[in-house]
Amino acid sequence: MNSVFKIITSISCCLLLFISCAQEEKEIVVTADDFHAANEHISKTMVHDIFSPPVASRVYAYSNIAAYEVMAQFDENYQSLSGQLTNLEEVPTPESNLTNPEVAAIVAFYDIATSLVFSEDRVRVKSDSLFTKWKNTNERSFKVSEAYGKRVAAHIKDWLKQDNYSETRTMPKFSILTDDESRWQPTPPSYMDGIEPHWMKIRPFVIEDADQFRPAPPPEFSMEEGSRFHTELMEVYNIREKIAKDEDNSEEMAIAKFWDCNPYVSILRGHLMFATKKITPGGHWMGIVKIACEKDEADFSKSVYAYSKTAIAIADGFISCWDEKYRSNLVRPETVINKYIDENWTSVLQTPPFPEYTSGHSVISAAAATALTDIFGDNFAFDDDTEVDYGLPVRSFESFNKASEEAANSRLYGGIHYRAAIEVGMTQGQDLGKYVIENLQMTKSSENSELASK
Repeated sequence: MNSVFKIITSISCCLLLFISCAQEEKEIVVTADDFHAANEHISKTMVHDIFSPPVASRVYAYSNIAAYEVMAQFDENYQSLSGQLTNLEEVPTPESNLTNPEVAAIVAFYDIATSLVFSEDRVRVKSDSLFTKWKNTNERSFKVSEAYGKRVAAHIKDWLKQDNYSETRTMPKFSILTDDESRWQPTPPSYMDGIEPHWMKIRPFVIEDADQFRPAPPPEFSMEEGSRFHTELMEVYNIREKIAKDEDNSEEMAIAKFWDCNPYVSILRGHLMFATKKITPGGHWMGIVKIACEKDEADFSKSVYAYSKTAIAIADGFISCWDEKYRSNLVRPETVINKYIDENWTSVLQTPPFPEYTSGHSVISAAAATALTDIFGDNFAFDDDTEVDYGLPVRSFESFNKASEEAANSRLYGGIHYRAAIEVGMTQGQDLGKYVIENLQMTKSSENSELASK
């Protein structure tokens, strides 16, 4: 009986050992969907936290760069951005062949993003749930991968701490020190101070200086009939009057609302004021990256590449645009129309709290579209459902450039920009986007078509 018991015990131990080893060696499977979900969760967190568009662009850029730097260590089709992005030194290399590149990339992404948002616990609930699942699948591989992802994240954190962001937090608010009526004034209903007046001091990623793509000055302020400024002002006024005649069926109204992307919208109810939360312009374009990757069936590496390249173009776009906004310091249409034409006039969209020229949507949309076109090609048709969560229907576009044109024109239909800010802003964004793709070598093959087939 003893011998039988020993045999059974021995077999049981062997089975347990076999099962244990089998579980330990189980592969952690990570897909592009996991990376899309990570970016989407950060977007929703920043909507919850009410991030300004420039600051949100910084979060997207650093988080995605961290993931990209991990991925580039393992995928021979891509190369590191060290030595290419301003002051980015070579990242640590992996030390174990047990490292799962996708796990490490998402760990690095979340590590950076969590450190840059306000609602850290909101992010950790999501990331911890994901990490626990991976740890339960293969604890040894997860721990090695997690350690490497955090090493890369620590390297990126050291780098981002030197971009002047912290210094700009202590700089003075934007003050209105002149009675010059051509200069920007806070607008209703909340009359907020100018947002991020020192953003041009943030270290760029690829462009050399904030004013590298400095546009020509805006049309000179003049209320003389026939002057360029007055003509463009009346165009804003007349489009609003046209929309008012049939707002429910107005295509201009639909376009304006779709591309609103204003996280600062304030609603007045008697003496009560509250805010509605919306995605930022950069967040909208990050959503388009997801749509493009899914349609293209892009793998994990190409998806990380697409997010990173687009985020970098957008981040530099905001630095360039904000440099011009606070230099030209041009008054918004609402202020001038209320003073000279109709004191009760309101724009379709709520005027955002910063100077008018150039149009931020125009600059960053053109920059993002240029980056995405470089990755996925021109005439890449897609259905944009980014705003469905905010109660708006899907809109369809023939290409990224067509989408960026509509985004730019939405600012005229919304009554918050003159035509010059839109047209010049688009050129500014296109030129900047081209500079980014020409000076940032991310793929080791000169032919993107090789990657597009993956």
